[in-house]
Amino acid sequence: MNILEVKNLTKQFGGLTATSDISMNIEKNSITAVIGPNGAGKTTFFNMITAVYKPTSGDILLNGKSLVGLKPHQVSQFGIARTFQNIRLFNEMTVLENVLVGMHQNLKAHWVGTLLQLPHIRKMEEAAKVEAYDILKYVGLEDYVNENAGNLAYGAQRRLEIGRAMAAKPKVLLLDEPAAGMNPKETEKLTNLIYDLRSKLDVTIILIEHDMKLVMKISDYIYVLDHGELIASGEPDEIRTNKKVIEAYLGKGAVAND
Repeated sequence: MNILEVKNLTKQFGGLTATSDISMNIEKNSITAVIGPNGAGKTTFFNMITAVYKPTSGDILLNGKSLVGLKPHQVSQFGIARTFQNIRLFNEMTVLENVLVGMHQNLKAHWVGTLLQLPHIRKMEEAAKVEAYDILKYVGLEDYVNENAGNLAYGAQRRLEIGRAMAAKPKVLLLDEPAAGMNPKETEKLTNLIYDLRSKLDVTIILIEHDMKLVMKISDYIYVLDHGELIASGEPDEIRTNKKVIEAYLGKGAVAND
């Protein structure tokens, strides 16, 4: 069953076409990779799914409901969360506080009750802290609850950003280059975390990633973009030997000399 459907998605900036006529079907509870050379349109694609950009044409359906025209916070409420290529944590806030920020849309509190610290508000805040701590345990950061986010090692910051995204309780999680800059040990931890998110929390994962070893290991299905167009799709073994993909990454000479 498809949880996310992308139909003929196009984004133009003036006379520049960033993505053209892209269609994808993302199965529920799958791990799907979107790959391609720099400038292929991958982040633009993510930005349209999360309503940062409005598509010039086409549609995006989550469980059959169109997301086009919604605001980013509304898309989040529908069940889509994301991380970013460049880490966007609140470095001067604690690890716990960063996760609590991610939970804000699920906390139903009127400002008057918050200001007066009414009993039911205090109870809700304590429950949120417990839930945030559980998320930190899940991403392996429970020992850093009161540490400022900016003091964490790079790989830990990446996992914290994933934890903050998970605090919104998404159905679909978009990961924009989650392994960028990681060493092999950190990448292994990330790989295990992604598997756990899918298998234990029933989250559908879509990732943009340049680490081809990770992509081929972890993905159920792969879509390949080049110059804003979808040039190939298939399971890892199909993509690994696809001549259009090899040409996009290595040039026509790589195919001619194969």
